[in-house]
Amino acid sequence: MTAYTIHSLDDSQDMAPKFGYGELGEARFARSDLAAEQTGVSFFRLKPGARQAFGHHHDEAEEVYVVLKGSGRVKLDDDIVEISRLDAIRVAPTVVRAFEAGPDGLEWLAFGPHHEGDGALDHGWWTD
Repeated sequence: MTAYTIHSLDDSQDMAPKFGYGELGEARFARSDLAAEQTGVSFFRLKPGARQAFGHHHDEAEEVYVVLKGSGRVKLDDDIVEISRLDAIRVAPTVVRAFEAGPDGLEWLAFGPHHEGDGALDHGWWTD
Protein backbone atom coordinates (compact mmCIF):
# COMPACT_ATOMS: atom_id res chain seq x y z
CA MET A 1 0.00 0.00 0.00
CA THR A 2 1.22 3.51 -0.80
CA ALA A 3 1.51 6.28 1.74
CA TYR A 4 -1.36 8.25 0.18
CA THR A 5 -4.38 7.87 -2.08
CA ILE A 6 -6.08 10.39 -4.34
CA HIS A 7 -9.61 9.47 -5.39
CA SER A 8 -12.54 11.40 -6.89
CA LEU A 9 -15.62 10.96 -4.73
CA ASP A 10 -17.70 10.95 -7.91
CA ASP A 11 -15.97 7.68 -8.77
CA SER A 12 -17.17 5.95 -5.58
CA GLN A 13 -20.28 3.85 -6.14
CA ASP A 14 -23.55 5.63 -5.42
CA MET A 15 -25.17 3.30 -2.89
CA ALA A 16 -28.52 5.13 -2.69
CA PRO A 17 -30.12 3.29 -5.64
CA LYS A 18 -28.91 -0.09 -4.38
CA PHE A 19 -30.88 0.40 -1.17
CA GLY A 20 -33.96 1.96 -2.82
CA TYR A 21 -33.22 5.63 -2.08
CA GLY A 22 -31.98 6.80 -5.49
CA GLU A 23 -34.97 9.13 -5.90
CA LEU A 24 -33.72 11.14 -2.89
CA GLY A 25 -30.12 11.70 -3.95
CA GLU A 26 -26.70 10.09 -3.67
CA ALA A 27 -24.65 8.36 -0.97
CA ARG A 28 -21.00 7.58 -1.76
CA PHE A 29 -18.80 5.85 0.82
CA ALA A 30 -15.11 6.25 -0.04
CA ARG A 31 -13.20 4.57 2.80
CA SER A 32 -12.33 1.46 0.78
CA ASP A 33 -11.66 3.45 -2.41
CA LEU A 34 -9.16 5.54 -0.45
CA ALA A 35 -7.65 2.45 1.21
CA ALA A 36 -8.30 4.18 4.54
CA GLU A 37 -7.96 1.86 7.50
CA GLN A 38 -9.06 4.11 10.34
CA THR A 39 -11.10 6.93 8.79
CA GLY A 40 -14.52 6.91 7.17
CA VAL A 41 -15.21 9.47 4.42
CA SER A 42 -18.58 9.82 2.71
CA PHE A 43 -20.19 12.21 0.24
CA PHE A 44 -23.93 12.85 0.22
CA ARG A 45 -26.18 14.75 -2.17
CA LEU A 46 -29.90 15.31 -1.52
CA LYS A 47 -32.27 16.61 -4.18
CA PRO A 48 -34.20 19.82 -3.42
CA GLY A 49 -36.72 19.30 -0.63
CA ALA A 50 -35.64 15.68 -0.01
CA ARG A 51 -35.01 14.22 3.45
CA GLN A 52 -32.86 11.22 4.26
CA ALA A 53 -35.05 8.14 4.57
CA PHE A 54 -33.70 7.26 8.02
CA GLY A 55 -31.63 8.60 10.88
CA HIS A 56 -28.56 6.86 12.20
CA HIS A 57 -26.30 6.80 15.23
CA HIS A 58 -23.12 5.10 16.41
CA ASP A 59 -21.85 3.44 19.55
CA GLU A 60 -18.28 4.76 19.25
CA ALA A 61 -17.69 7.04 16.25
CA GLU A 62 -17.88 10.80 16.59
CA GLU A 63 -18.53 12.33 13.16
CA VAL A 64 -18.01 15.71 11.54
CA TYR A 65 -20.18 16.86 8.65
CA VAL A 66 -19.26 19.76 6.35
CA VAL A 67 -21.87 21.35 4.09
CA LEU A 68 -20.37 21.95 0.65
CA LYS A 69 -23.32 23.31 -1.29
CA GLY A 70 -26.93 24.29 -0.75
CA SER A 71 -28.80 24.56 2.51
CA GLY A 72 -31.29 22.67 4.59
CA ARG A 73 -31.79 21.29 8.06
CA VAL A 74 -30.22 18.63 10.24
CA LYS A 75 -32.09 16.86 13.01
CA LEU A 76 -29.89 15.98 15.98
CA ASP A 77 -31.92 13.94 18.51
CA ASP A 78 -34.85 16.31 19.18
CA ASP A 79 -33.23 19.49 17.80
CA ILE A 80 -33.74 20.67 14.21
CA VAL A 81 -31.13 23.18 13.04
CA GLU A 82 -30.82 25.22 9.82
CA ILE A 83 -27.54 24.62 7.97
CA SER A 84 -25.83 26.16 4.95
CA ARG A 85 -22.60 26.19 2.95
CA LEU A 86 -19.41 25.62 4.97
CA ASP A 87 -21.21 24.85 8.21
CA ALA A 88 -19.31 22.17 10.10
CA ILE A 89 -21.34 19.99 12.45
CA ARG A 90 -19.72 17.73 15.07
CA VAL A 91 -21.98 14.94 16.30
CA ALA A 92 -21.34 12.72 19.33
CA PRO A 93 -21.73 8.99 18.66
CA THR A 94 -25.12 8.30 20.27
CA VAL A 95 -26.91 11.34 18.80
CA VAL A 96 -29.41 10.26 16.13
CA ARG A 97 -28.97 12.41 13.03
CA ALA A 98 -30.49 12.95 9.57
CA PHE A 99 -30.39 15.66 6.91
CA GLU A 100 -33.04 17.45 4.85
CA ALA A 101 -32.32 19.56 1.77
CA GLY A 102 -33.64 23.04 1.17
CA PRO A 103 -34.92 24.39 -2.18
CA ASP A 104 -31.47 24.25 -3.83
CA GLY A 105 -30.56 20.76 -2.61
CA LEU A 106 -27.81 19.87 -0.16
CA GLU A 107 -24.33 18.40 -0.53
CA TRP A 108 -22.08 17.46 2.39
CA LEU A 109 -19.11 15.39 3.47
CA ALA A 110 -18.95 13.13 6.51
CA PHE A 111 -15.72 12.22 8.32
CA GLY A 112 -15.08 10.05 11.33
CA PRO A 113 -13.16 7.12 12.73
CA HIS A 114 -14.07 3.75 11.28
CA HIS A 115 -15.20 1.08 13.75
CA GLU A 116 -16.36 -2.12 12.04
CA GLY A 117 -20.05 -2.79 12.76
CA ASP A 118 -20.49 0.52 14.61
CA GLY A 119 -23.72 2.16 13.57
CA ALA A 120 -27.44 1.61 13.51
CA LEU A 121 -30.18 2.88 11.23
CA ASP A 122 -33.29 4.44 12.72
CA HIS A 123 -36.08 4.06 10.11
CA GLY A 124 -39.08 6.36 10.45
CA TRP A 125 -37.27 8.46 13.01
CA TRP A 126 -37.83 11.95 11.49
CA THR A 127 -41.53 12.39 10.80
CA ASP A 128 -43.54 15.59 10.64
